[in-house]
Formats: sequence, C-alpha cells, structure tokens
Amino acid sequence: MSRTVLRGRVLSFHRAPNSIEDSDSYLYIEDAAVLIEDGAIVWVGAFAEAESSGAVIIDHRPNLIMAGFIDLHLHYVQSQIMAAYAGSLLEWLNNYTFIEEQKFAQQGHADAVAVDFYDALIRHGTTTAVAYCSSHPRSVDAFFAEAQRRNMLMVGGKVMMDRNAPEGLLDTAQSSYDDTKALIARWHKRGRGLYAISPRFAITSTPEQMGMAQALVLEHDDCHIQTHLSENDREISFSMELYPDAVDYTGIYEMYDLLTPRTLLGHSIHLNHRETEALAASGAVAVFCPTSNLFLGSGLFDRERLLERGVRIGLATDIGGGTSFSMLRTMDEGYKILQLRGQRFNPLASFHLATRGNAEALGLADTIGSVAPGRAADLIVLDAQATPTMRMRMATVETLVEELFLLQTLGDDRAIAEVYVAGARAKSTLGGL
Repeated sequence: MSRTVLRGRVLSFHRAPNSIEDSDSYLYIEDAAVLIEDGAIVWVGAFAEAESSGAVIIDHRPNLIMAGFIDLHLHYVQSQIMAAYAGSLLEWLNNYTFIEEQKFAQQGHADAVAVDFYDALIRHGTTTAVAYCSSHPRSVDAFFAEAQRRNMLMVGGKVMMDRNAPEGLLDTAQSSYDDTKALIARWHKRGRGLYAISPRFAITSTPEQMGMAQALVLEHDDCHIQTHLSENDREISFSMELYPDAVDYTGIYEMYDLLTPRTLLGHSIHLNHRETEALAASGAVAVFCPTSNLFLGSGLFDRERLLERGVRIGLATDIGGGTSFSMLRTMDEGYKILQLRGQRFNPLASFHLATRGNAEALGLADTIGSVAPGRAADLIVLDAQATPTMRMRMATVETLVEELFLLQTLGDDRAIAEVYVAGARAKSTLGGL
C-alpha cells in the first residue's frame, strides 16, 4: 500500500460562500498534511498531527494545495482551432469547426489530438472535464482510452447531429442511437470514465434524432446529458424556425425530456423568465463559458439573475470557442463579464465554482472537488509567485482572498506548480517540461 503526504497550505470548500467574509464555507490550514493512500485522500489536518511514518513526504510549502480544477464544457476535437478568426457563432462553426471535426474520421488523428489535449489539461491544472467528441465513434474511443491511460475521471460523448452540417459529419437518427448505445456499453463507468449523451444542439438534430436522445436518456439514466442553449441570437431564432411548436428554445429540450439534474447546458445566456423557471424546476445546470462568450461576441451571462431564481450554475472554458485551457483565465474573464453586469464575482465564489461547485453540478461532490477524506487525490498545487509580475504583487498581499484574486487575475499554467491525478504526479512527468 503506497502512502504519500503532501505538505503545504490547504484550501478546500465545504459549500458555496455566502460572501467574501464567509470563512465558515471553507477549510484553510497554514501548514497542512494531506495523507494519500492508493489514490485516495485518507486524512487532512495540521502537519504536526499527521501520522506520516512510512510515507513519502513531498513538501510544497509555501504553495497552496487545492482540489484539481473541473471544466464542465469543452470540445476536445476543437483543440486545434482555438484563436480562429470569425465574427459570430454560426460563422465560426461553418468556417472552422465543422471543417476541423471532419478530420476525426481519419485513422490516428483522434489519438494524436487526445494526447495533446490531455497534456494541455494537466498543464493548466484541470483534472476532470466534460467534453464533446466529434460525430465519429473513434473520436470517443480515443478520448476515453487516453483518460484511462492517465487514470483521469473524465466525462464525454459523441455528438449526435443529423442535419445542417457537412456530409462528413452527419449521422442519422438511428445510427446516432446505435453508436451512442455501443459507446456507453464500451466506456461508461469503465475505469473512471463517465458517458454524456450529447445531442449537439437543436439546429443540428432533427426531431427524430431528438427522440433517439430521449430514448437513450430513459435507457441510461445514470449518464450525463450535454448540449448547447441560447448562446447566440441567430442560433435561437434558427432553432425556433426548426421547432415551431416549441414555446421557446429551452422548450425544445423539454419536449424530449432532456432537462434533468444531470443535464449540462452550455452558455444559457439569453433566457426568458419561463426558461429560467424551467431550468430551476428541472435541476439542469447552466454552464458559464466566459472566454468563448467574449471571443464570439455572444453576450453577457447573467449569474445573479439565474441564482436568484434557483438555477444551478457551472463554469467552463468551452475550448475551442474559448481562448484558454486555464480555469484561472476563465475565472478572470468571468469576473470581467460580471463586472459589466454590475455583479460581483468574488474569488472565494470563483474558486469554489471551479472545484467543489462544478463537482456538485456533476453529482460527484462525494468523489472529487474537495481536499477531504474519501475523495480522489486529484489535486493541484498553486504558486502565487510563479512569474515576476506575480511576485511583485505578492509582496503587498496580506490575506488569502487577495492571494486567490491575484492567482485568477495574473495566473496561468505557470501558476500550476504540480498536478496530482489519483495521487500520482502528473504535470512534472509531462514531456517537454
């Protein structure tokens, strides 16, 4: 039985903070020990009280040990089209995304991209992510095979799309059902993998295919569901043209019983009052994707309004519409969007959302998202002095909250000193570092 003790400052959230003064919402230990056995956390407390005999002690002082970041919405098959110039969502999809995703029909392409994708996640401190694959089953096989090789808890699925895309990407209602069912059997709950049933969005699925997604959800109620909702004005109007009997965009997914507590709805920017009530009633999660929303000019997420109405919220990079794999950069851009909304997004709230909050959104808070006994030892070590500019600012930092805000405002992959996946070093063992 392997035993490891990580020494450093520990921060872990018990619940969402009510305010920046809400110190009861988190655990903070200045000189802590995290005892890890066989990939799991078995004890957390003051280092002076740790039973460390026979354990390998790794000293990360003065850095901060936290749960690994969780990214609720991204497209691994779009990794190579980040920073592709376009004016809006539908233009970007047609000019870049759909062209890029057709490459995943080629032998070996998905495997190569998956390696680079996972390396990027680890460099930026993300230990769990929810990803869209392409419409090709081999892209899903590559995604989960690489996750299994690295022993990472990952969620993903094949996009279902049978219209309004190039022929090389289209499946059919029946083939999307058959492929998804086979992929669930092959990958769901194999190792640490979890499957997400993934109708891309209403524009690219016929009513027949949405019916197949509905059947899959009924047959596999322990799978997650992921799709897109209300990202762009033209997307909304086109969706309503395609589904004229729906009361609104959210109503399309309601018609097919796709709103559940396991549903992740990317973007959810332009929601009317009825739609917010529907999301709240169903327990579905509205996923905030700030860098993508800014890059594509989609709109400003209204966090305060959704929270007031009881809608669950998550946070994500949305690669490749998003512009960084870093959840630190994502938090920073989220802060700026909410500033424009006249809403405060304090650093306790943002770090909670990127860790325990996103774990709760996935229904996995008993497994990941916290530095606590019984959780997987998926951890990151944050260095708030990673760059000369950060060191200069740290000279005047006096509180934990100030340090967190510095990390999210000035930090990037360089601030991720180390990453542990199931207790094993992951970042320092990457090639080229």
